[in-house]
Amino acid sequence: MRRKVLAILPSAIVSRGLEQIFRETGEFVLSWVLTELSDARIRSAAPDIIIVDPLVADSASREGLRAHIGTLSDAPVIAFKLMNDGAEGFDAVIGLSDSPATVVKKLRMALDGHSDPARREGGELSAREKEILVCVAKGMLNKEIADKYCLSTHTVITHRKNISRKTGIKTVAGLTVYALLNNLIDINSVE
Repeated sequence: MRRKVLAILPSAIVSRGLEQIFRETGEFVLSWVLTELSDARIRSAAPDIIIVDPLVADSASREGLRAHIGTLSDAPVIAFKLMNDGAEGFDAVIGLSDSPATVVKKLRMALDGHSDPARREGGELSAREKEILVCVAKGMLNKEIADKYCLSTHTVITHRKNISRKTGIKTVAGLTVYALLNNLIDINSVE
């Protein structure tokens, strides 16, 4: 069964490129394309996955875009980014430089992570949890993280447990991949 994708992208070139990628892989189908946000159309579409360019929102509402779309649909929301800003908090991030295989892989991972009840119940990572996750992904030990943020080691361990509960990921390697896919770290910063 092909998964239905709703794209909210102002660029017809990008939409057509995604449509071609989906046609070649056969796993997804671009069922709807919107060039701007439309609450009613998002609600009525009932897609399996949503791809949105954060630039469709004005700068004041860009930060809450993922949460807003989450009130309209239960589908995972993937950010499509042309620039490095405005993509925090999404289920995954795809960009122009991603290969077709990478795009499909990120969509699959977002769907898999979104269907995990532990992740859905856990909610989004807090700012502190994201900081801790970045440190973990960079290979820092609990004591090093505690020293960096003036926390106790027990507090760091509690944050790591919360991160694992919210993401559904228990290994350092898995958390590193999560941090990379969500643009919390750059591939060059990983040891």
